[in-house]
Amino acid sequence: MAQTPELEAIEFAENPEPRCPCVLLLDTSGSMSGAPVKALNEGLVAFRDDLAKDPLASRRVEVAVVTFDTEVTVVQNFVTADEFQPPTLTAQGATHMGSAIHKALQMIQARKDQYNANGIAYYRPWVFMITDGEPQGEPDDVVNQAARRIRDDEAKKRVAFFAVGVENANMDKFSRSRI
Repeated sequence: MAQTPELEAIEFAENPEPRCPCVLLLDTSGSMSGAPVKALNEGLVAFRDDLAKDPLASRRVEVAVVTFDTEVTVVQNFVTADEFQPPTLTAQGATHMGSAIHKALQMIQARKDQYNANGIAYYRPWVFMITDGEPQGEPDDVVNQAARRIRDDEAKKRVAFFAVGVENANMDKFSRSRI
């Protein structure tokens, strides 16, 4: 749920620190069931705990969580790391990776617009995609467009994109689309 401009102004007035928006783009497709989704859930807790240990990061890093399977779901809109509560994820469905990437990049642009409107400085946003590596269930052109968009945004320093494959990840199709 989006905040009203008034609530945003209060949020930024209470914490005027420069921000680093970070989208965790998480594969929750059926191929991630079992040990991979369990490790993903454990990793989210460790991520939160590590951010919480750093007072500066807890006020500057803003975390959003987007999951992708057959649906792309914003599980958590941007919150400062000190407010981040890791969700418990389950795995099901196909792997709509391209649509998820587009969603994450849209969210980042909207957040940067909010920072600019409120006079908040920010660092280059990060997207961390954790996946078993194989887009599935959506047209190849959606994945290829997402790959081009990432390359363009990285080249123009609008985002830093990190793709992480889980153990036994099939990165063949993933790397052919050049994400």
